[in-house]
Amino acid sequence: MPYCSLPALTSLRRQLPFDLDLLPRSACLVGGAVRDALLERRREYLDWDFVLPGDAVAAAKTIASRYGAGFVVLDQARQIARVVFPLGTVDFARQEGESLEQDLGRRDFTVNAIAYNFHREEIIDPQQGRRDLGDAVLKMISPANLRDDPLRLLRAYRQAAQLQFQLDPETHFVLRQLAPLIATVAAERVQAEFNYLLGSPRGSAWLWAAFQDGLLASWFPQATLESLNTLCCIDLALARLKTQLDLPQRQALFEALGKKGIALAKLASLTSADPEGAEKELERLKYSRQEIRAVGAVLRAYPASQRAELPQSPRLQYFFFLEAGKYLPLFVLYALARAPAPDHQLILKLLAHFLDPEDALAHPQNPVSGVDLIQGLGLKPGPLIGKLLTEVQVAQIEGKVQSKEDALAYARLLIDCYGSLP
Repeated sequence: MPYCSLPALTSLRRQLPFDLDLLPRSACLVGGAVRDALLERRREYLDWDFVLPGDAVAAAKTIASRYGAGFVVLDQARQIARVVFPLGTVDFARQEGESLEQDLGRRDFTVNAIAYNFHREEIIDPQQGRRDLGDAVLKMISPANLRDDPLRLLRAYRQAAQLQFQLDPETHFVLRQLAPLIATVAAERVQAEFNYLLGSPRGSAWLWAAFQDGLLASWFPQATLESLNTLCCIDLALARLKTQLDLPQRQALFEALGKKGIALAKLASLTSADPEGAEKELERLKYSRQEIRAVGAVLRAYPASQRAELPQSPRLQYFFFLEAGKYLPLFVLYALARAPAPDHQLILKLLAHFLDPEDALAHPQNPVSGVDLIQGLGLKPGPLIGKLLTEVQVAQIEGKVQSKEDALAYARLLIDCYGSLP
């Protein structure tokens, strides 16, 4: 693994969105940007942090004004401000302590405590972070630093997944010891770390490790070993789908899943299997109404007590698609991970219906409207119209109705036979 590459750091100068002369010569780039440059990990979007010995807010304001960039004070008391450029954000903070070395000593892990001075082209690495980069090890600076901000406990698993590093044994021991403290962290911050782990294929194994180490119990009290196994099975199901689907189907699937679909399917496996219980857990974690609705749709489509009762007939499948709606791809990932193998063929057929925009079962187009029924059959507006529309739609899917005329005749037959529909 490449590391300690000074040329990789000096090349960052070309990415700077502002003139370095606007900063004092002792200002240093710190944190993830330095770490990733040493690892030769490219970033499309800038997310840089500078530490300054003096007034960081004033320096940031000057730079924002010079370049017409966005400017926001993040913490006036600690002198932290952000400048937003078209290609990314740059944060400026006053150093904590009497020296840069003291500031770096207050950070979470050694690989994040490396600084680079552009003016002097100098690496400052008092915590031996470059050594740990070379060993691909995530090592704490001290237990006290983790205790001061317990989110760092969960961040260890996220960064291990992100960097494909191993946890230093002593660090891992401390993470287990301090695990209960994760309950004291603001929900929004915890959710952000979970979202990365849920959204990355490498995150599943580290979520398993976090579960075993006690980091999930406070936020997902219903999670079990089966839950964590489902995460890995979702990754496997997704890999199989990539090989089983043709290119247009793969494109349609990922478009339907969107950026969060895979993470939401996995999230459903960590929550309570009861939609109402899951809703309470996700509300506590500050998930959005749309995200909670997606998880609830998955859990209702695949109730734990009825795993073998997938819809078989066209009629049942019609109502199933009506209920699952746009969340059907999330259900497919979840169901393929949990259902017995004999059910997989049916699940894949349901997905095939959904991915075909012309499919009458998943995307039905009723041959008649409510107005057609009212005018053609002399009916009055009311609940009967909705019931007739549903029955006509099902009849079309079953091949009993082909045209508008067929639909009106079928609706008239229903009324003649039953008077009204149940």
